[in-house]
Amino acid sequence: MNNSYNHSLSANTQLTQKSVNRCFNGEQHYYRHQSMSTKTPMTFSIYMPDEALSGQLCPAILYLSGLTCNADNVTHKGHFQQKCSELGIIFIAPDTSPRSDADVGIEVADDERYFVGQGAGYYVDAKEAPWAEHFNMETYIVDELYDLLRAEFPISTMGIMGHSMGGHGSLLLGFKHPSKFISVSAMSPVCSASESSWGQKAYTEYFGDDKALWEQSDASKVIARLGRQYAGILIDQGGADEFFLEGHLQTSTLQDACEKAKQPLTLRYHAGHDHSYYFIQSMMNDHIEHHWHMAQIN
Repeated sequence: MNNSYNHSLSANTQLTQKSVNRCFNGEQHYYRHQSMSTKTPMTFSIYMPDEALSGQLCPAILYLSGLTCNADNVTHKGHFQQKCSELGIIFIAPDTSPRSDADVGIEVADDERYFVGQGAGYYVDAKEAPWAEHFNMETYIVDELYDLLRAEFPISTMGIMGHSMGGHGSLLLGFKHPSKFISVSAMSPVCSASESSWGQKAYTEYFGDDKALWEQSDASKVIARLGRQYAGILIDQGGADEFFLEGHLQTSTLQDACEKAKQPLTLRYHAGHDHSYYFIQSMMNDHIEHHWHMAQIN
């Protein structure tokens, strides 16, 4: 293992490097740290192009994954490393929720249903028991992890993107916290969690019957309320996506919200593409270039 980048982490960091592998003109790293927001250890992957490894400030993309995923899925199957190497972009993939950890004796609420519990944090701060103790993913992402990344890595600007549940997260957090992100994009996003059967089931668990909290954590409703925040956002949707066809993603609701907010939106439909990582691979370079372009004009 090459631990060279550890030497440039600050002396008081609580990051523990778990692995590093050479990949194109850069390195793929994994880190673990103790989170104050979730009260659990959290992990994330970060791809560092050689420019960043030498200490040069580089634009970064924060990628939020979908239901049942963790940091591994996009890191292993997203095929972002080559384009990030070519453009000199840092790419970060956090986990999707807190996790139970037998090594440190932490038990985190879970559920056998895939749409709630571990792997399904929705990037919101839960208010209802048993979730509220650990499921504070909005605070974790936009406060704790964001500050940690900016303190420990040579990041100049940061964009946010995601897929499915993570696409909803990128839209939600990007518009709620526009001072932190210069660009937003999503692939196959859950566009309106409060109107999706997935989101309704999860939000009933996390927020109870308080529909005001549901709306505050609904990407389309937040966009419609807050108005234009970005020069343009990019959304890609597969035309053969079973979840899109079944109405879980509520794509037209996002389009209506952007029109109301006067938020420029590039919404592209792709015939024959489904919801899988094959679609993510197909769209990844375009999204990286979208964030790179926005970094150049900011």
